[in-house]
Amino acid sequence: MSSVVTAPRRTASGSGAAAAFVRIRDREVSADLLAGLALAAVLIAVAFAASGGVDLAPNTWVQVALVVIADAVVVTLAILSPARPLWGAAGVLLFAGLAALTYASISWSVQPAASWLEANRTLSYLGAFAAASGLARLWPGRWRAVIGGVAAAATVVSLYALIVKVFPSTLDSGDPLGRLRAPFDYWNAVGLTAAMGIPACLWAGARREQAPVLRALTVPAIAIFIPALLLSYSRGALIVAVIGTALWFAFVPLRLRAAAILATGAAGGALISAWALSTRSITSDGIALSSRTSAGHSFGLILLVALAATLAAGFAVAYATDRVSLPAERRRQVGTALVVLVALIPVGGVVALAGSSRGLTGQVSHIWHTLTNQNGVVGDQPGRLVELSNSRPHYWSEALKVGEHHVVAGVGALGFSTAQGQYTSGVWNAQHAHVEHAHGYLLQTFADFGLIGVALNLGLLVAWLVAAGRALGLPRPARLSALWAPPAGYASEHAGLLTLFVVALIFGLHSLIDWTWFIPGTAVFALVGAGWLAGRGPLEQPVGRLSERRAPSRSPGAAAIAGAAILFTVIAIWGIVQPLRSSDAYNSALTHLTRGNTAAALTDARRAQSSDPVSVDPLWLESAIYSSAGDQAAARRALIRATSVQPSNPETWTRLGCYDIKRGQNAAAGAELGRASSLLPGVTAIRGDSTAYCAAVNA
Repeated sequence: MSSVVTAPRRTASGSGAAAAFVRIRDREVSADLLAGLALAAVLIAVAFAASGGVDLAPNTWVQVALVVIADAVVVTLAILSPARPLWGAAGVLLFAGLAALTYASISWSVQPAASWLEANRTLSYLGAFAAASGLARLWPGRWRAVIGGVAAAATVVSLYALIVKVFPSTLDSGDPLGRLRAPFDYWNAVGLTAAMGIPACLWAGARREQAPVLRALTVPAIAIFIPALLLSYSRGALIVAVIGTALWFAFVPLRLRAAAILATGAAGGALISAWALSTRSITSDGIALSSRTSAGHSFGLILLVALAATLAAGFAVAYATDRVSLPAERRRQVGTALVVLVALIPVGGVVALAGSSRGLTGQVSHIWHTLTNQNGVVGDQPGRLVELSNSRPHYWSEALKVGEHHVVAGVGALGFSTAQGQYTSGVWNAQHAHVEHAHGYLLQTFADFGLIGVALNLGLLVAWLVAAGRALGLPRPARLSALWAPPAGYASEHAGLLTLFVVALIFGLHSLIDWTWFIPGTAVFALVGAGWLAGRGPLEQPVGRLSERRAPSRSPGAAAIAGAAILFTVIAIWGIVQPLRSSDAYNSALTHLTRGNTAAALTDARRAQSSDPVSVDPLWLESAIYSSAGDQAAARRALIRATSVQPSNPETWTRLGCYDIKRGQNAAAGAELGRASSLLPGVTAIRGDSTAYCAAVNA
């Protein structure tokens, strides 16, 4: 009788506990969803606002926003006095050292105005990295939101790039190129975004505890990434996507469900890509807008049908994986088979090379020669996806020459573009003069910062790898087997952190062969994941949730840290906006000059120079204003000041020399153009007919 009476009470108690657990879990899921959407919104805003990273005004405000977010996180951490040790602090400090080096390089840069802009960008990247690291300490349980935010943002950005092809007359009527490049205005950045989105979506779709709707949505997301990769014609992005996806399957124990998602989504993406690549009005350059519009509408129908079909397939995959459960041994066997298949891909490549007409060694030699040919060129058509020839060896060779001549500290941040002409010559260089980036982060760093920059970046990489290894459970000395054996109770988070590691790795590998580091929309994706890994710390030793540390600290040290962070942010914002203020004043001066208001134009030109004292553009404008007013002596003084502001920039000496040529001061012009010639030995025209050279420059 007692058993009958007490049994219902135990059941009721158990039901109440289960209901409470469900309510808590639902709140956690809702919080993760909201946090993920918020992060996705930030990433999308950065991608669209910053675009290719060259438009000064939007990039300035993106940088300000990232610094302010970082300041808010630092102040919150200081007030709440988080538990020690400060995981990831070494990486943040070394990143801060990199930002400091970038600012310091303004003093010796061949192009200090560009160095200032690059320093501001680096500071904002430090903000993104530090903010993510700090948030990992405040809310370590929100790791799902980070991956979900990256997956959602990558999907939206990649989808927009495709939609631009659907509505070219509305979204980008002036784009004559066939390659996808919106919203970054750079095709390789589009491909890289898609590559980073693949592992994030695989993780989101393969998690059994994820809502079926969200899991189903990952299949059409994969179908979006495939054509975004292929239609960008980005070989580098395609390579790192394959490497990153293979590593994800090797390390993350969600292989069977992820394989189903990848295969289903890739099938839809392949159909979209096949139609687009076979349609000349979609992929070729210089097509009339009417033809692009007509083909775009057809492409839109193909895209819509394919995404609807893959969404339905996604629901079917989610339904099947929820109801079909293979024994553990069978799952392990199938997973091992998938890994072996991936590992056999390079073996198949070797076999194919051995069976070629040149044989294995001959084919390898031919490939190496093609890849390292400094005069190699490649077109902008879809066929470039299977071509080996490329222009990277030329850029890298120039970067090595610049770095070798300034081996200790380089030529200053972003100085490669100005300095490269000092050490190269030939037709190729004349046709590709003033390439802004060396198309490789390592060699760009060597050219811009010398061995100091290389050593600092190497230290930062090591510090981050140590921090990431700590979060992933790698002890000292590191044992790779720990990647397949997460701590008990942390298997799900461990898989998520591995996904973030792969996302950061994809970006890092791509940055070695391209300049996508300079595009905020791609860099911030990786910095968020890398920063989170650095700040997470060991899985078994979480630093605690925010709810456990709600009481503000009364420590004077915490208040001092918060105050210092706010003061630093105010100073940083001032430094970030100065180049924009200078640009605004410069544009205002141009407007006044066209209206004939010489006095106002001169005032604005001087204001532009005072806001950005290392820029020579306001001085050149000031010289033009004086020249138009008939004050030739003052015009020449402004040009002389420009040579003192940027003495290693050949353009300052060229402008001064050509000005003197125009005024008949041939003796002075000869010395000035001789200085320009010494800075540009590859431009032989300077040493020839100076009058003809200046006429060509002014034209």
